[in-house]
Amino acid sequence: MTRWVAIAATLAACAPASTIKDVRAVTVPTDFAGSLAGPSLGEVDWHTFFADDNLRALISEALNGSFDVHIALQRIEVARAAASQAGGARLPTVALGTSAAVRKYGLYTMDGAGNASTDITPGRRVPEHLPDLYVGLQASWEADVWGRLSQLHEAARAQYLASVEGAKLVVTRLVADIGARYVELLALDRIDEIVLQSQERQEQALEMMRLEKQAGRANELAVQQLAVQLSSTRTLRIENQQRIVELENELNLLVGRPPQPIARTRDMLDRPVPATVSAGLSSALLQNRPDIKVAELELSATRADVAAARAAFFPRLTLSASVGYQAFDPRFLLRTPESIAYSLVGGLVAPLVNRRGIQAAFQAAEATQLQAMYSYQRAILTGYVEVVTGLKALASASEIVVENQHKRDAAGGSVDAADALFRAGKATYLDVLLAQQATLDAEVSLIHARRQQHLMLIRLYRALGGGWRGTLAI
Repeated sequence: MTRWVAIAATLAACAPASTIKDVRAVTVPTDFAGSLAGPSLGEVDWHTFFADDNLRALISEALNGSFDVHIALQRIEVARAAASQAGGARLPTVALGTSAAVRKYGLYTMDGAGNASTDITPGRRVPEHLPDLYVGLQASWEADVWGRLSQLHEAARAQYLASVEGAKLVVTRLVADIGARYVELLALDRIDEIVLQSQERQEQALEMMRLEKQAGRANELAVQQLAVQLSSTRTLRIENQQRIVELENELNLLVGRPPQPIARTRDMLDRPVPATVSAGLSSALLQNRPDIKVAELELSATRADVAAARAAFFPRLTLSASVGYQAFDPRFLLRTPESIAYSLVGGLVAPLVNRRGIQAAFQAAEATQLQAMYSYQRAILTGYVEVVTGLKALASASEIVVENQHKRDAAGGSVDAADALFRAGKATYLDVLLAQQATLDAEVSLIHARRQQHLMLIRLYRALGGGWRGTLAI
């Protein structure tokens, strides 16, 4: 026993020390410039963030029907089973076994010569063809002396927790994607209304210009110019309606249902959007953003994998035992205690020849851990950058909305004024064309600005880790 202990100690001393180098930690400011004081917007659940009943209904249906969500939930089940399997490897295995065999030993062997002169029952020699029947329990267990199995279980458990955070990440993306497409759909609806009104005005202007031409107060060029403008407006409306259909189908696909009309609230774009929000402390991203949590848990899993790979250099202690009934004849199989058979075996196995392969596995585990460490640092920096960019984008979008409102107000009465001046002979058809085009552009620009403002708020909400709270009961 002392000899085996000495060998084990020698092999343990030969195991390589960890060569993991310290990775430079990413340092970011404590708070976010341009953010309001208070808890992070990312801690608000999506029911509260989205104040639109139709949008809430879409998200609720998507969380139940989205294929991405179902796939993520099944990944959790796979990881849960793997963690359970890794935990079960630390426990003894016990099985009920039965066997039936016939053996014949050579006469000039130790067993054959001994059987030839031995009675198996009083007055009966051991038969040349010896039956062997067995029924009993068999058990085996690897003693986790160096913690290899515990570390493998810890790695599997971390991967399971990472799959849970991965499902949350899928939900945050789904909620943000549905919200963004819903806003774009509302913007296209509003643009379609404006383009339709502009088309109707242009049709009236074209008819008036034709009458002016018949009266000799306009020429064919004016008629053709208005006709070209009307054709462009009709084309714009056709393209806009096609995009509406595409967005509706994209939303239905996210929800997990066949194409159908999307119920929507028309005045959502007119609702005020704050120019800035509370982003909280930068450290809150570590808890709020699922992608950072995934990277952190995967790093924990690789640490456990490295420890398990290092423990593979050490000897493994295994114990096996069996107890049951064994006989050559079914009539004697259950006789007690004559037919009881049992065994207890302990073994200590240490790697000697294949240490190069174990060394390669250890190096691969260390490289994977370094990769996970870099991924974790990148996730933290990415999250901070996205929030900083989102805060600035939201503030800029609010300023653009104000400027476009001024532009729309300035262009609002130009069409009527140009038309009145044209009828009075104080303006040309070109003035009418320019006024109509300027009004259309101003209205569309304002809609685009409001859409962008809502999109920037949704993007910032996602960057802060919002969207998964109150959703998954895992």
